[in-house]
Amino acid sequence: MKQARFCFYLCALLLMTASALYGQSYPRFKVLAFYSRTVEKAHVDFADDAIQFFKELTVGNGFVFDTTSNMEDLNDAKIKDYQLLMMINDFPHNQAQRDAFEKYMENGGGWLGFHVAGYNDKTTNWPWFVNFLGGAVFYKNNWPPLPAKLTLDDTLHSITKGLPHTFISPVGEWYQWKPSPRENKKVKVLLSLSPENFPMGIKHIIKEGDMPVVWTNTDYRMIYLNMGHGPHILTDATQNKLIIAAFRWVITSDKKGNVIDR
Repeated sequence: MKQARFCFYLCALLLMTASALYGQSYPRFKVLAFYSRTVEKAHVDFADDAIQFFKELTVGNGFVFDTTSNMEDLNDAKIKDYQLLMMINDFPHNQAQRDAFEKYMENGGGWLGFHVAGYNDKTTNWPWFVNFLGGAVFYKNNWPPLPAKLTLDDTLHSITKGLPHTFISPVGEWYQWKPSPRENKKVKVLLSLSPENFPMGIKHIIKEGDMPVVWTNTDYRMIYLNMGHGPHILTDATQNKLIIAAFRWVITSDKKGNVIDR
């Protein structure tokens, strides 16, 4: 009995010593991902793939990845302990949810939004969110979903570092915004749709124009990615590298401290 007790205390001491030496605790951070199963099938398909993709990144207990299909969880009490909110295929629906999200982001929270998470038009009536996206308002999209050639706008950013200057993104639905977020001085566009894709579409055709697909509003700890339509998004190694780098950048940009690299 004494030997067992001695082993227990010895193990506890070693764990505390290791924690003190390396200055790390596990899990390092917490993510809350919002998704819906009542949206169009292509967006549900992406949500299923994305949840599996990010859950696999938690191997080794590096971080907690919680999910919810209840947007009512977007409230101060629920989200206060999360370092990143991920919007996979959904967005705030009522004023209380919008208020909680605004407060979270204005106080240094992190956001990673895919595809429809950034959708807004003249009926949305949420000026704060339009500003959050850098002034971008949905204008049109191609149809049917198609693969597209993407071009790096910033080759030095940590998110795009190591990516080829151009690559073919898997089949997706591509949004065009008006005004383009590139017109906003606070926006840093990281990737755009190459003009070589035009004309793009068969039923709905985009003939020309500026089409950023990944960007950040530098006033916030956020990244928006146009990818997120259908079951093919996470089938390409280059694009997966981009998504992981974007996820990592939002976490490591926290003004409270870099919880990954410290």
